[in-house]
Amino acid sequence: MFEKILIANRGEIACRIIKTAKKLGIATVAVYSEADRDARHVELADEAVLLGPAPSRESYLVADKIIAAAKQTGAQAIHPGYGFLSENEAFARRVEEEGLVFIGPKHYSIAAMGDKIASKKLAIEAKVNTIPGWNAAIETPERAVEIARDIGYPVMIKASAGGGGKGLRVAYNDKEAFDGFGACRNEARNSFGDDRIFIEKFVESPRHIEIQVLGDAQGNVVYLHERECSIQRRHQKVIEEAPSPFISDATRAAMGAQAVALAKAVKYQSAGTVEFVVGKDQSFYFLEMNTRLQVEHPVTECITGVDLVELMIRVAAGEALPFTQAQIPRRGWAMECRINAEDPFRNFLPSTGRLVRYRPPTQTMFAACVRPEPILRQAQDDRNAPVRPEPVEGGVRVDTGVYEGGEIPMYYDSMIAKLVVHGRDRSDAIARMREALNSFVIRGVSSNIPFQAALLSHPKFVAGDFNTGFIVEHFGAGFSAADVPHDDPLFLVALTAFVRRKARERSAGISGQLPGHGVKSLPDLVIIVLGAGGAQTHHEVRIEEFEPVSGKADVVIGERHFAIQSTTQLGDILMTGTCNGKAFTAQVERGGAKNPLAIRVAHNGTQIDTLALLPRAAELMKLMPRKPPPDLSKLLLSPMPGLLAELSVAPGQKVLAGEKLAVIEAMKMENILTAATDGTVAELLARKGESLAVDQAILSFA
Repeated sequence: MFEKILIANRGEIACRIIKTAKKLGIATVAVYSEADRDARHVELADEAVLLGPAPSRESYLVADKIIAAAKQTGAQAIHPGYGFLSENEAFARRVEEEGLVFIGPKHYSIAAMGDKIASKKLAIEAKVNTIPGWNAAIETPERAVEIARDIGYPVMIKASAGGGGKGLRVAYNDKEAFDGFGACRNEARNSFGDDRIFIEKFVESPRHIEIQVLGDAQGNVVYLHERECSIQRRHQKVIEEAPSPFISDATRAAMGAQAVALAKAVKYQSAGTVEFVVGKDQSFYFLEMNTRLQVEHPVTECITGVDLVELMIRVAAGEALPFTQAQIPRRGWAMECRINAEDPFRNFLPSTGRLVRYRPPTQTMFAACVRPEPILRQAQDDRNAPVRPEPVEGGVRVDTGVYEGGEIPMYYDSMIAKLVVHGRDRSDAIARMREALNSFVIRGVSSNIPFQAALLSHPKFVAGDFNTGFIVEHFGAGFSAADVPHDDPLFLVALTAFVRRKARERSAGISGQLPGHGVKSLPDLVIIVLGAGGAQTHHEVRIEEFEPVSGKADVVIGERHFAIQSTTQLGDILMTGTCNGKAFTAQVERGGAKNPLAIRVAHNGTQIDTLALLPRAAELMKLMPRKPPPDLSKLLLSPMPGLLAELSVAPGQKVLAGEKLAVIEAMKMENILTAATDGTVAELLARKGESLAVDQAILSFA
């Protein structure tokens, strides 16, 4: 076994690998860029080496610097995590040539399967059903259009070295094929250093289901069941689960056998994933193989009790797999939500900055949901006996690479954390995930938690009736607060009233108040819900039977009674308790809507801003003049924080609606800003290369 390994990555996956290495008694070396000098993975590792400037092409993608760091620190092996150099065949070969061990597949396996074009050709030779397409690199956008016409729209334009949604576009016509080719090529060149592009038929209404495989140097290969990854936005996975609610046991076995056969064909050693597109009739087609650890590997660890990172390390050290195919259990149901730094209410634009508050839910499990050691010991004792699954206790797991007070930089991907739950069955897993999302406190940057909550509550998702087009079908026009309807909006109003009454009760007990002018704990309140555009909704509330010590109250709104009990202290964002005997977790805080008097309440993805006033104050509130919002129609504002990579216009230039004005780079993605209407550029208010804040003015129109 290795004594020291270097992790050639950053963020949550670097922290995840460090945890398993420490469990095995292996020292770790972190590498970091200047932007990650204070990152969590640097703090967790035993040693850390600076690679260079923030851009990944000058740090995390420089193989020479990573290998030099390994030699400098005496590391015997390198774990690449995912992304960056994890599927770079030249890097894996170079590591081996330098006398180090690559904790992943051999370079020849990466060459055969990591390259999307090569892997598809190999699958065809192995008589595996593949999707129709053009399997050679395409040189020009004009040629891309010709090929797309021959295949028939819609088509998928893909970077050969792509992954994680980067370098991928779906085209439905010639213009989209032409433009998509150039965009994919640029993203692939910047993210992977490989701009080869190919095209294949886009199968409409498909399921994206992948099989986790493990191989060792002795020729053993097994599969650890499947992961359902069909909930995607712009080809980026949003929610993953295991097992799939769609496929049958027969289909599962057939897909697993095919994945194992493909892995054996390339002498695969390590963890890898074979991805399939699955039709309505459960017919499946090979899509690609990811020759690395997947982002969503935790859900497989939950249902099998196996630490995949540990087995990657053990296989790389020469050990054989400790179990056979028949000994891999499948227990309960696991689900993962990717918590990203993006604003779902601004078309999911990146949100960078400082994490002012960061309190993830309490973690109750690590790499496996319920004690994996007995399973592995039993497998080692008798390799011919099937493993007896243990009872599912369930739990919550948070894989993260950030901390409160830390920064979310603009140079890398947007992931804040992976929230994973394990339950007895799918409905139990959904319930646990909704509660965990309620408990996740993030302030300072926007997150996609409201969107995740909306997905989890959607009837079709709950029923398991979805495909990869689910988000486009149900949220194609964008995402807004109206897309997260609360099952009981008055419950949020009742929470506001309860918290306000509790605050007044405390204020009334403060000593030294002037006689006749002290704060009174009056039972009647008016809760004003603040809507868009200055709209207001008034709710008359009466609070009865308030007990400060036990935290009990009967909140009456119309004919509804909300018997609330909570001992959460004032000032704590996270509020727990019961309402009419049912447990709840919500987030309540002062200062919503940029108003120090407002109370913001969030629960199950729904958020409201309120004012809790005495009846007389509410009457006067109706008489207050409302200030109209400023006219911003003559300005182009940055919709997100990022780098102004391009200014495409000059002062005095006339532009037409839809014409490109500027390009902003953030989190490895290009975002093109276009003119909403015809007009003339008056003044440039920002410079190319400038770091922009959200809503910062870029230019003005005459």
